[in-house]
Amino acid sequence: MDKKAIKTFAIQARRSLIESIKLKLENLGITRDGVAEKTPQSTNEIEYYGDKGLSITGQDIRRRRELVARLKGMAKQEEWSDALTDLIEEVAYTWFNRIIAIRFMEVNEYLPSGVRVLSSETKLKVPDILREAFEIEDDLGGYSVDEHGIIQKALDTEDPTDMDAAYVILFTKQANALNHYLPELFEKTDDFMQLLFTPSYSSGVIKDLVDDIKEDDFDVDEGGQVEIIGWLYQYYNTEPKDAAFKKKKYLSSDIPAVTQLFTPDWIVKYLVENSLGRYWIRVLHDRGDERTSSQIAQSFNWQYFMPEAKQDEVSSRASLSKKRVEEITFVDPAMGSGHILIYAFDVLLQLYQSEGYSRREAAQNIVERNLFGLDIDRRAFQLTYFAMMMKLRRENRRSFELQLRPNVFEVPSTSLELKDFSGVKDGNTIDSGNLSDLLGRFGAGKELGSLITFESSIFDDKLINKIVSEREAGQLTFEMSDQVHHQWELRNLIRVGKVLSSQYTISVTNPPYMGSGKMPKTLAKFARKYYPASKSDLFAVFMERLQHLTKEDGIFAMITQHQWMFLSSFKALRERMSSWPIINMAHLGTRAFEEIGGEVVQTTAFVAQKQKLQGFVGTYERLVDFDSQKKKQQAFLAAVLNPNLNYVYRTKQTNFEKIPGSPIAYWVSSRMIEAFSFPKIKNVSISPSQNVTGNNKKWTRLFWEVNSLLISNKDHWIFYAKGGGYRKWYGNLTTVINWSREARLTYEKGDGKHASQIIPKKYWYKKGITWGLITSSLPSFREMPEGSTFDKGGSTIIVKLEKYKIILGLLNSNVFLKFASILNPTLNFQVRDIQNMPIISKLSQDNQITELVNLTIKASQNDWNCFENSWNFHYDPLINNIAEHQKSPTTKLLIFFDFCDKYVPIQFRGLIFYGKLSKKR
Repeated sequence: MDKKAIKTFAIQARRSLIESIKLKLENLGITRDGVAEKTPQSTNEIEYYGDKGLSITGQDIRRRRELVARLKGMAKQEEWSDALTDLIEEVAYTWFNRIIAIRFMEVNEYLPSGVRVLSSETKLKVPDILREAFEIEDDLGGYSVDEHGIIQKALDTEDPTDMDAAYVILFTKQANALNHYLPELFEKTDDFMQLLFTPSYSSGVIKDLVDDIKEDDFDVDEGGQVEIIGWLYQYYNTEPKDAAFKKKKYLSSDIPAVTQLFTPDWIVKYLVENSLGRYWIRVLHDRGDERTSSQIAQSFNWQYFMPEAKQDEVSSRASLSKKRVEEITFVDPAMGSGHILIYAFDVLLQLYQSEGYSRREAAQNIVERNLFGLDIDRRAFQLTYFAMMMKLRRENRRSFELQLRPNVFEVPSTSLELKDFSGVKDGNTIDSGNLSDLLGRFGAGKELGSLITFESSIFDDKLINKIVSEREAGQLTFEMSDQVHHQWELRNLIRVGKVLSSQYTISVTNPPYMGSGKMPKTLAKFARKYYPASKSDLFAVFMERLQHLTKEDGIFAMITQHQWMFLSSFKALRERMSSWPIINMAHLGTRAFEEIGGEVVQTTAFVAQKQKLQGFVGTYERLVDFDSQKKKQQAFLAAVLNPNLNYVYRTKQTNFEKIPGSPIAYWVSSRMIEAFSFPKIKNVSISPSQNVTGNNKKWTRLFWEVNSLLISNKDHWIFYAKGGGYRKWYGNLTTVINWSREARLTYEKGDGKHASQIIPKKYWYKKGITWGLITSSLPSFREMPEGSTFDKGGSTIIVKLEKYKIILGLLNSNVFLKFASILNPTLNFQVRDIQNMPIISKLSQDNQITELVNLTIKASQNDWNCFENSWNFHYDPLINNIAEHQKSPTTKLLIFFDFCDKYVPIQFRGLIFYGKLSKKR
């Protein structure tokens, strides 16, 4: 599969469609400035718009009215320009999806007519639908007299203009005919969608698709379908995603683009085989199957199934011996283009066949009973719906006649209120609380998506059932009355709400990743209120949501960013995870997704049991050191064949609770875990927060910018630790802070413009251990001398004097690096992480350690003083090795003096001055 070609096509196709639609709108008098009126020469039969004298007739006049009404309705919820942009995007992706679907169906011979629409089976330049237009007339719903004449003329003349006119008719007829078989993707196009798109086989999107993307990529016998649909969907979103990433905060309309990420095929197989496959193996074992888990997995060719670790004593599980395959429900609440659901379809097909079902019976059952999916993005919903229908079609040639609808849904938003329903307005009921609650929860459906929850009892409400049962709404059309539109919309809300309120045997997803700082306001507020333990990132919120969606004896599986395993902001989430034992984890680290900034995004995939099992031993594959997606995949497959490899670990989840913060440190030895029972650094130290000036440009200087007589005067300027680059033991003190009474008062009370603070007075001038909060390399700890202070960039702890050298030595040792990888394996070393370090030393060794640390500090101090940016710099050591007659002559020296509240440099000529000038006078 040529992903570069696919990406180029998808990006260019979106651009071409959008430009074409904009041009059509301008020709209809619809621009960012508003809607133009028809020109005076217009009649009832023909309408003219714009300076070009362009006109529309017949059905196009009605379609334009529908288009304007739709836009004005959208503009009630947002600015006109935004509404227009959103509608253009909607029309573009709708036709893109339909073109891709038709291409897939013609390549696999799934079109009901059996005739290609976009290409020729015999590689002619003209699509087969033009050559065989009259042979498939019945399949396309018949032609009017005018349509018949246009098609006949094209076949007679073969003139390009005539052929194009005929192709527009035939393509639109085919799209409308497919509405009968695939109504969720091919909605009737006898509306403004048809008005804004003119298909062409000789140029544009259709020609590029046929010419540039290999036919085999769509062929299910060659491994097509999931891969091609998924990559086209991801690449189509490339430019919207890039634009959204530049924003400080996302809009709800940005969420699909910035969170969509196509999951690599092997990770999908890992997630499904180790959740759905594992569950079925347990069913077979409970029925008395004596084969090992590996043997059963091999019989189904599940290459990525990792058997459980040998268990000592584990709480008993409920028996699954009576569980039938028809009863297993599988949900993906952030389904994207359906990759996970489609592989689950394949696995379920195997299970049904092993139970004696035919492939045809199995496929129908899977679509009707087993698989469920949700997404906020209509594009994703349409593609998953299509993919599911194509899986069904492959197994049953008559599937289109069954009129089945897969249980996959777009989570909607609604602006409906109680007053929109006659049953409430007419006073027929007093209790409308459930209806109000239902409408309120879907009010932000496009932001909250599958996070919306319901009590299932809400759907037993008499008023709700009365409204939706008054009349069967059927497929929504423009001509319906408002009340019928509202009824249809409510019925859809209930259908989606029931899926959201249910629980499932297996729940699997690749959730959206979005930090709290980027979340739209409504989503961030919702996460804080309902998911306080996981509010820091959307993927973590979905971790909680996924386990809520899972039945008590079920399994859930995900691939997420790996921050939740270590960071203190996810501590409460990890504590909850202790109730859901991790069966298996493939810790991927960086470069698991080759299509994104793989060196930045660090991920982990895991499978967890909903039921709490005391003493359960989980299996963990540490793949972080393999530096490409392919190598990680190969390493995992090797671990399946040989679970004794040195990067496979087995441990009880209860061991994590013995480590401060309960990080998921599965690789830690029992001796290291025991070390956490030793006294902690926090027992002999204190962190007095940090100073914040609120305006460092005003209140801090480099020390050579300040009159040296005022430095180290406790009421003028003192040294200020701000972190800096990698340096151990001593140094990195070049900044001073204004410590006058006026300045300290400002830090304490603020200046009314900037947030500021000052540490408690009893910790002023105290000697401490300081380090850089953020580092791009290994951490380094050094002395903060007495008489100094520090800010948030130079994190600092004040240590009891008798333990000061011991702690500094420990923090700069290789032992620290081992423990740091447990407490926080990121580049951001918080004070709490440092203070949770165990003090690993024997009393008998303290004197020896202190002596060594003293020597090392002295060596580092001497080294630091060899540089001009040291306060105690006296001379460059290289000067000692220069002959007397080669030394430089006298030079100029700049000294800064106070002059009118400014530091003014004055030149002196004379001997070279080094160090603090106050000492030289």
